[in-house]
Amino acid sequence: MEYNYNDSEEFDYNSLSEYVPCIKDNIGSTFLPTVYSLLFVTGLMGNTLVFWVLIKCVKLRSMTDVSLLNLAVSDLLFVFSLPFLAYYAKDQWIFGGVMCKIILGCYSIGFYSGIFFVTLMSIDRYLAIVHAVYALRTRTVKYGTIASIVVWLVSLLVSFPEIIYNQKIDDNISTCRPKYPDSNIKPLTAVHIFKMNVLGLLIPLGIIVFCYSCIIKRLLSCRSVKKQTIKLVFLVVIVFFFFWTPYNIVSFLHALHVFHVFDDCETGKRLDLSLQVTESIAYVHSCLNPFIYVFAGEKFKKHLSRLLLRFIDCKALRDLGPTTSSVYSRSTSIVQHSSSKYN
Repeated sequence: MEYNYNDSEEFDYNSLSEYVPCIKDNIGSTFLPTVYSLLFVTGLMGNTLVFWVLIKCVKLRSMTDVSLLNLAVSDLLFVFSLPFLAYYAKDQWIFGGVMCKIILGCYSIGFYSGIFFVTLMSIDRYLAIVHAVYALRTRTVKYGTIASIVVWLVSLLVSFPEIIYNQKIDDNISTCRPKYPDSNIKPLTAVHIFKMNVLGLLIPLGIIVFCYSCIIKRLLSCRSVKKQTIKLVFLVVIVFFFFWTPYNIVSFLHALHVFHVFDDCETGKRLDLSLQVTESIAYVHSCLNPFIYVFAGEKFKKHLSRLLLRFIDCKALRDLGPTTSSVYSRSTSIVQHSSSKYN
């Protein structure tokens, strides 16, 4: 993440003896708050709904269920940071040093864990379809829980050292960003960006492409396979590639700019704007996860409709009053019992 959107001046060294200031327009302050706010509302509603259904109905019976639950928690952790980043993009950091570490820590852990859980779900589907017999022993709640704990630990470790160095910095304006030691600014900045490229895109995308390529081969060999299933497989890969690749490419180019591979001011301005736009696009993926991995399933739709009907019935009973509702509930149970006898 490009933490500091509010730096308006960067020095462009055009000669050995003098520099001229490169004034950057903070264009992101006009659209980022709106985008972040919309993503916060959408991501909060979608992932909370997934969490609710999984806890109430599904009861975590397999590795898939455990992975879906953890993916929802990961996306909620990531979404939690968006309101603060929305205000920060508009103005400056006003939430203090402790919240700076917490919010950017949640962002970083949610960022990596979300991608890792998507990768874990690809491996889970690969085992279920390509190695169905072996999967009976491995795709259990126990192994799903162990794998999820490993993912959270790896996400926490990968988020270092940025979590340590994140702090509120008061110059002309208050910012929240990593403050590296002067002797290690460039190496640690390079590690942060290239780590995000490798662990946030290249390795996960490689695993996802391999898993779904094998899945498609197996599905095509089955005569009874539905075309909708193959379409969903393609959708998972294409969506991941589309939303994360532009951000990682621009981040890589931004790293080259930091190391003065190209130094001109106009390029720096374009990269700043591109980074903000592609980052916003990447955030959309966290809001789409519920729709791609959960809402598309028939089983989940049934559970969701059942919960909503139960919720509506409970609300109707409360509105009827205590006496009427007790009569209504008794009559409903009698009808259900009678119908079950004859079915």
